Amino acid sequence: MAKFTFGQIAKEVRSTYNGDKTDMPIVGLEHIVPKELTVKNYDINTNNTFNKSFKKGQILFGRRRAYQHKAAIATFNGICSGDITVIEPIEGMVYPALLPFIVQNDAFFRHAVQGSAGSLSPRVKWEHLSSYEIELPSLEEQRVLAEKLWAAYRLKESYKRLLVATDEMVKSQFIEMFGDVEKKPFIDVCISKGEYGSNSPADDYNGNIRYVRITDITEEGNLNGVMVSPRKVEEKYMLLQDDLLFARTGNTVGKTYLHKSGRMIFAGYLIRYRLNKKLMLPQFAFAYTHTNQYYDWVEKIKKIGAQPNISATQYDFMPIPVPSMAKQIEFVTIAEQADKSKFKLRRSIDAIDKVIKSLINS
Repeated sequence: MAKFTFGQIAKEVRSTYNGDKTDMPIVGLEHIVPKELTVKNYDINTNNTFNKSFKKGQILFGRRRAYQHKAAIATFNGICSGDITVIEPIEGMVYPALLPFIVQNDAFFRHAVQGSAGSLSPRVKWEHLSSYEIELPSLEEQRVLAEKLWAAYRLKESYKRLLVATDEMVKSQFIEMFGDVEKKPFIDVCISKGEYGSNSPADDYNGNIRYVRITDITEEGNLNGVMVSPRKVEEKYMLLQDDLLFARTGNTVGKTYLHKSGRMIFAGYLIRYRLNKKLMLPQFAFAYTHTNQYYDWVEKIKKIGAQPNISATQYDFMPIPVPSMAKQIEFVTIAEQADKSKFKLRRSIDAIDKVIKSLINS
């Protein structure tokens, strides 16, 4: 093993594009997905002042707010934002296929964050990135390592595709079963109107009561691992089993969480509903909020301003299919089986991530 600085094995590419931008892929920071290895998204024919060019195979590193962990391989030629650093390997110094994994390493991003300057929008310069130190084996050993890493990555991607396919199966099943079912206002199947949550500030988690905020809810409707507690505890905001929460503001307005267990209080930018279980199963209502019908309604209703917003009154009158209880039970059974499959797939993906990290650090 030999020790190198990052600047000894890779270089920043500063190429300017002055030609016609028609149909040219345009990449901004928003197109790079955190912790994803490849760039697949871009815009075309949009007004912009970007003139930094990149080529397929080069690495696009998000130098602004590096803590977002944005760095990926370009899968096409294009133009990118000035807040993106374009990187390529130095021939003979590093096996090219290994470089993306070096950049994606947590240690590299910690180094980038430490060297970022600026309070509101911190940026890191190439001079700091190039000072990162790394130990590397011979080029042949790097080749073998890169092949293992890419094999693991491809397996991970196949599991992610299965996750998407499972979601699409549930959505299509919902349309097949309930596409023609009469819809009623959501409030008709609830015990009471939507309730806004607590405005208490958040403190460190006290091990007793968790504070559920919009940012704690994933797109799939689960809770993430970031746990805090409310400074002020009011019983009226305590969640009960089968309470259904809706996000009412922000870029993720419309996402939902169905409470199962645990002592939790919900925050003010969430709206709580309690279902009349004689008319609608909470699991069915929750499943509906992950269908294309629901997504289309959210896009139509949310107010576009400084922040997208859907009020409790609007959620009260959200149209929702109300099939027979037997049909609801049938669909919930399908959705629960799909959730079990997705849980296994996510565990497999997590296991592969651990393998990738162990290989990089070996």
